[in-house]
Amino acid sequence: MSTGSINVSVENIFPLIKKFLYSDHEIFLRELISNATDATTKLKHLTTIGEAKVEYGNPIIEVKIDKDAKTLTIKDQGLGMTGEEVEKYINQVAFSGAEEFLEKYKDSAKDAGIIGHFGLGFYSAFMVAEKVEIFTKSYKEDSKAVRWVCDGSPEYTLEETEKSDRGTEIVLHIAEDSTEFLEEFRIRELLTKYNKFNQIPIKFGTKTETLPLPEGSAEDAKAETVEVDNIINNPNPAWTKSPSELKDEDYNSFYRELYPMQFEDPLFHIHLNVDYPFNLTGVLFFPKLGNNLNIEKDKIQLYQNQVFVTDEVKGIVPDFLMLLRGVIDSPDIPLNVSRSYLQADGAVKKISSYITKKVADKMVSLINENREDYEKKWNDIKIVIEYGMISEDKFFEKSDKFALYPTTDGTYYLWNDLIEKIKPTQTDKDGKTIILYANNADEQHSYIESAKEKGYEVLLLDSPIVPHLIQKLEASKENVSFARVDADHINNLIKKDEPKISKLNDSDKETLKKNIEESINDTKFTVQLEDLDSTDAPFTLTQPEFFRRMKDMQATGGGGMFAKGGFPEMYNLVVNSNSDFAEELLKKDNDDEKKAMINQALDLAKLSQNLLKGKELTDFIKRSFEGLK
Repeated sequence: MSTGSINVSVENIFPLIKKFLYSDHEIFLRELISNATDATTKLKHLTTIGEAKVEYGNPIIEVKIDKDAKTLTIKDQGLGMTGEEVEKYINQVAFSGAEEFLEKYKDSAKDAGIIGHFGLGFYSAFMVAEKVEIFTKSYKEDSKAVRWVCDGSPEYTLEETEKSDRGTEIVLHIAEDSTEFLEEFRIRELLTKYNKFNQIPIKFGTKTETLPLPEGSAEDAKAETVEVDNIINNPNPAWTKSPSELKDEDYNSFYRELYPMQFEDPLFHIHLNVDYPFNLTGVLFFPKLGNNLNIEKDKIQLYQNQVFVTDEVKGIVPDFLMLLRGVIDSPDIPLNVSRSYLQADGAVKKISSYITKKVADKMVSLINENREDYEKKWNDIKIVIEYGMISEDKFFEKSDKFALYPTTDGTYYLWNDLIEKIKPTQTDKDGKTIILYANNADEQHSYIESAKEKGYEVLLLDSPIVPHLIQKLEASKENVSFARVDADHINNLIKKDEPKISKLNDSDKETLKKNIEESINDTKFTVQLEDLDSTDAPFTLTQPEFFRRMKDMQATGGGGMFAKGGFPEMYNLVVNSNSDFAEELLKKDNDDEKKAMINQALDLAKLSQNLLKGKELTDFIKRSFEGLK
């Protein structure tokens, strides 16, 4: 037996570990199972290259609770350690056995799946244990089993012990303030959270299975039952396999394994697999999103060699893809010592760029393979695509090949097809192509119909980030401008060099405008007279494109000087000076009758824009019924 002091540079480091090193005490189990997985995968590698002359077999990791003894045990069938190795790896804090192993076998161990980047992982046990015992026996011939014990002070004991099988058994004597970790449901919860897809099977108790009845059994025969190991993890999840091995139902099954509370299948998936200039695998799923920008319930999960790290993947995954679900697994993502926080690093930016490119490539392949199916799914994926176009320049550059622009008639255009279609008819007198759009086909129906009567296409762009997308497109594309179909009279939205015929002279127009302004007496309405077709509506309410767009942008973040709110309500009241209504109004001598006509026409214009509410709507309905008598 030997005793000694652990080689630490700070007296009694364990309280410091407990208080500062790890942000969450529960991760001790993840760290210890990671170490057990390391020891097992290392042994597999050494047997593969012929350095370890032992039978690898089918090793498992076992987790056991003894509530009476107040212990939690993690047992593996991996490399094990000699007494000298315990001295080296356990007693020298911050000396990573995994790092030394990788250095020694760096050429052959590239794909061995070694988790341990952090030499302090083992010491996380002292966050929950008042005493820790290690029973270990090395795979090496003639090695003796040893027992190491430490009570959380720098003093330890190391002695030979009886242990016949190779591997390491760590026994945690749980402290009084951590007895939650003696509860079966709590340990199962942690194993499911962190080790659901661990590389090595993890046994946690046993379960009863019913054996199938033999052929020809009697009708009243009872099936036999048998107790088997309860393996709580899936060591071979979808992202560790080649896409050629998997079918759509395999991906959907994995999706439900990741998100048991999701009952709808994803729309499609993207399988990530890269080994240069960094290692990264994973599967991303597009769920049905519609126009919802706030889906965060089921996040993308980050793993390191099949060990769960976090679902806070900001920085690794581009912002626009945070709306997706799935898994990313990379040993190259730099994390702090407790694996809780991402560290800024050049590799992370490369990973983010790769994922962006992969998603763009997937969109191109999907639309090329089955355009009809892609169009059907567009409303459920557009929010991700549009967000990506706004936030990622490289994604935007590729978007002409897969971003769709649907019309109110249900036709879907790619950008170049759209411009080719509308350029002959929707180019104004200054040579600019005007793209008309609506964001609500029902509310803007009359304006849409006016545009269609002139042979114009009207896009239906109804996601909440459309104002930002339009700004991006106008800034990036040459000689195009967007106008919402209710932003002005259709003649003003696409101005042509066409002669205008006016029924009224300038003096009559001045009188008409003055009468209307005095009757309305409301600063939020700007009266503008237009020489329109005599069949056009006498009064039309429009909201100037700039003000309305700024207001929409304010609702989703942005809006410049008005971003804090208080955006003014402003409307143009377009008066058709060629209408019969205008002539009738000029003929009226009775001011009260004239005012009543104007207010009735204004209310009708408000009604068409869904602006007539409250008392104004009540009064309008009363007046309308009175007129029927």
